[in-house]
Amino acid sequence: MPHIQSSKNTWEDHYTRKARKESFPARSVFKLEEIQQKFKLIHRADAVLDLGCAPGSWLMYAARRTGAEGIVTGIDLKPLTISLPSHVQVFTADILNLPEGISNIIGRNFHVVMSDMAPSTTGDKRGDAARSFELCQSALYMAQSRLLPGGSFICKIFQGEDFNLFIQQVRALFLNHKIFKPQSCRKASREIYVIGINKQ
Repeated sequence: MPHIQSSKNTWEDHYTRKARKESFPARSVFKLEEIQQKFKLIHRADAVLDLGCAPGSWLMYAARRTGAEGIVTGIDLKPLTISLPSHVQVFTADILNLPEGISNIIGRNFHVVMSDMAPSTTGDKRGDAARSFELCQSALYMAQSRLLPGGSFICKIFQGEDFNLFIQQVRALFLNHKIFKPQSCRKASREIYVIGINKQ
């Protein structure tokens, strides 16, 4: 019987191995780490909202940056199975249709709203980018309604026809904005991060 190579081995790289070594569930943690090192957005005792938080790497990293004095809240369609510190709370819900009860519990006084959400890709670049834009607009709405004045926003988007429109929307809400592609992004990926700094 021929040997079938698993997809895990196909996609494994330096960052995958490093994440496993440091007990993070996904390599995506290093994207947030690079963003934090460059822009210094998450501070001790901050309240952070992580949209699309599964499998939990960004939650874990944010929890370390805020310390136990902070509050880190995650929302995802998928339930998390990892162990998290006591100052982290996670809700299993649809961000596009957030139940009122969960919405009220989450509150509106966040220093940072961050989203690493991405649609299930189909190979149709235009369609994938359009679905990414829809998720990004939901994340930006959450930032608009739940960030404190002066707060920050981190959002992954697939570059497509609506990219410039999204930049304009972020620019309208924040005093400064940055476009950043971490080195830990896969080279073939069309993902990029839009950073909003100092919410008006």
